[in-house]
Amino acid sequence: MTHPESKKRPMTVPRFLAAKSQGRRLSMITAYDFLWAGIFDAAGIDSILVGDTVGMVVQGNNTTLPVTLEEMIYHGRMVVRGTRNALVIVDMPFMSYQVSPKQAIENAGRMIKETGASAIKLEGGLTQVETIRAVARADIPVIAHVGMKPQSIRMLGGMGKIQRDEEQLLQDAHAAEDAGAFGIVLELIPCQIAARITRELSIPTIGIGAGRECDGQVLVNCDMLGLTEGFQPKFLKQYADLRSIATEAIQQYVEEVREGIFPGKEHSHD
Repeated sequence: MTHPESKKRPMTVPRFLAAKSQGRRLSMITAYDFLWAGIFDAAGIDSILVGDTVGMVVQGNNTTLPVTLEEMIYHGRMVVRGTRNALVIVDMPFMSYQVSPKQAIENAGRMIKETGASAIKLEGGLTQVETIRAVARADIPVIAHVGMKPQSIRMLGGMGKIQRDEEQLLQDAHAAEDAGAFGIVLELIPCQIAARITRELSIPTIGIGAGRECDGQVLVNCDMLGLTEGFQPKFLKQYADLRSIATEAIQQYVEEVREGIFPGKEHSHD
């Protein structure tokens, strides 16, 4: 049986990069396992980000900081297995690239070799110029990330803080592009600043809480599907309420087991 997505052209780094000049907006979503990666891929998503947000939405931590390189490789490998067409990008976790460009190349190389992903993402712009340049020169495609950087939570004083320093944001974005990044995530910055960055860069900008003028958008899967309880930031659009659906289904299952309704004759072998 032919997979319904098998006739589609896989997204590649050159196609991702070319989307901007073609006026094609890019869709990106996070995933952390085989099952959800397959669902998103079949739905036609352009790119899947194996985010270090796994530390919060899957592991239950308060920040992304505890996530290890080995854990990201583990989740990245599962996502790649479930993907046929989407471009898979894996986050470099905290302290896996900040020590030196040499460390970054070694760990990014491991990420690509051991997961099969197409690219890595790291946080930073101007401060990570040498690292981005070194990784890109090693023929490892890299996406940068500026604005609200979750791995910088200690310096920023908390998550969810809108970054408004226009000149700094512009410097970061241009520095990342000049260093060889093929895309850049803009997180929690005013829409007018994101629009200016998008106009001035030749590489795609992917926004999260950065307005509609970005070249693409990314959301955390658990948030946009309504699986995350009590998380409703301004930038989030919840496309479904799967938490309620799942809770109701499980409650019905529990009740039927307790009352002896399930399994019925139709679910039993003679």
